[in-house]
Amino acid sequence: KNIIMITEKEILKAQNMWADGLLKIGLIHKENGDYINEASNFINRLYDFNNGNVLFKPTLASQQQFRLNKEAALSYFIGGNKDFDEDTGFALKGWKSVRFENIGIKIEGNIGIAMGNYYFKDDTNNETKVEYSFIYKKIGDDSPTIILHDSHLPYTP
Repeated sequence: KNIIMITEKEILKAQNMWADGLLKIGLIHKENGDYINEASNFINRLYDFNNGNVLFKPTLASQQQFRLNKEAALSYFIGGNKDFDEDTGFALKGWKSVRFENIGIKIEGNIGIAMGNYYFKDDTNNETKVEYSFIYKKIGDDSPTIILHDSHLPYTP
């Protein structure tokens, strides 16, 4: 099977889909809609759990800081899982906007690596800066999905 190259444009689109999807989960939650289903679909669309584990180190996880399966990732985004009692639901924090600032994107065949900062604006217009590295994989003609997501708050001396 031929490897289909991933493009920088596809990575930028995937980042926009991630930002929009995260905000949509929060909005549906605020409107008392089915945010759990929305979050599950978000993970299915954007992460590669269908092909095995994803290396996921979310920003606000310290007790169980690595989330390798969909159930653990879902807990991070929406909380409510007794196995991950530190999770309050990152997607439910009422973010108004998310913007990515890539410091660089590297393409290796059907793998794309993006690193930089992303900024989460809350309803008081305060912005939280988070450092990230995402690795995307393109399989066939499908949109690239995330196989590694590592994000954390910047070091403070």
